Amino acid sequence: MPSKTNSTPQHSPPSSAASGSASYRVGIIGCGRPLRTEGATGFGMAHRHAMGYAASPRTQLVALADISRENAEAFRAEHGGGAIYEDYRRMLAAAELDIVSVCVWPHLHAEMVLAAAAARVRAIHCEKPIAPTFGEARRMLESCRRNGVQLTFNHQRRFAPPFSVARRLLREGAIGALQRIEGRCPDMNDWGTHWFDMMHFFNDETPAQWVMGQIDTGEIRTIFGMDHETQGISQVRFQNGVEGLLTTSAAIEMGAAFRLLGSDGIIEFGAGREGGLRIFNGRSSGWRDVDPEGSMHDLDAVQKGIIDLVEALMEGREPELSGSRAYRAAELTFATYESSRKRGRVDLPLEIDDSPLLTMLAAAPPRPQFTSRS
Repeated sequence: MPSKTNSTPQHSPPSSAASGSASYRVGIIGCGRPLRTEGATGFGMAHRHAMGYAASPRTQLVALADISRENAEAFRAEHGGGAIYEDYRRMLAAAELDIVSVCVWPHLHAEMVLAAAAARVRAIHCEKPIAPTFGEARRMLESCRRNGVQLTFNHQRRFAPPFSVARRLLREGAIGALQRIEGRCPDMNDWGTHWFDMMHFFNDETPAQWVMGQIDTGEIRTIFGMDHETQGISQVRFQNGVEGLLTTSAAIEMGAAFRLLGSDGIIEFGAGREGGLRIFNGRSSGWRDVDPEGSMHDLDAVQKGIIDLVEALMEGREPELSGSRAYRAAELTFATYESSRKRGRVDLPLEIDDSPLLTMLAAAPPRPQFTSRS
């Protein structure tokens, strides 16, 4: 079982830091197409990764890997990137990379992260969710620790302005002592991984003690090649007594997307893509809107996360988007599935290897299926 202590690999600064030249050679696996362009099946996150590396003065994008050479060439025309490989393994063997971004669908994450770790790159930045099973997530984390590789996952909301502002208000005592965290979203693993991560973000990275949950699979939703529940509910108890509650449904459209409840007030994030931030406490006569100058879905946060992971690599510290933190979020997802499977509370740490959701689906009669972003 991976330790929950901070065991981030320690790295020495790049030798060319003093000269200000680019120090880390970067390769991207999975170029894809830009968001909302013809043929795009996702959010074009590799393009955001490239923007992040371009914004860092210590990196140089030198290699691209994609099974579609057309996509890779279009990507290179927009962002640069040097050599193109149709096999990511050849890129890992030949390009002498320091940092690798993995921007593919979740079922490919484990094999690519494990290959990059075995190639002894210095850092790997992977899209979320971590993987389809908890065992894959554990192996990815353990392999990177064993090989001295810094591992991060793109839980970029930690850098989105509304969440940064809300955490500052919370730490200033604006709603008293934190007591409860609530989230609402379409699913546990694709979107819900963000909310489970944010529970740790606002609760000072305190580990969870237990999880109790239930899921319904009356209609299966397939997102980026992974099956998800129709509805779900997860109750989380953290070691410091703070409680978490996540409810999921594809039909969720109204109400707060995320909420912090304290002993003297509430901080609330609005629904929708843009959301909003407001606060109510004992010193106010009603809700007060807060303008954080950015949405909770701000894609510029992706670039900020990459700048931070590069700086963390130079400084030998834990990055904000560390693999350990992402693993704790994944643990809550898979513990919810396990609670539904065993019909009872699940105490942590979680020791399963599979995804109880996928195992139960494999053993059940066929259900209606809805494909989303696939």
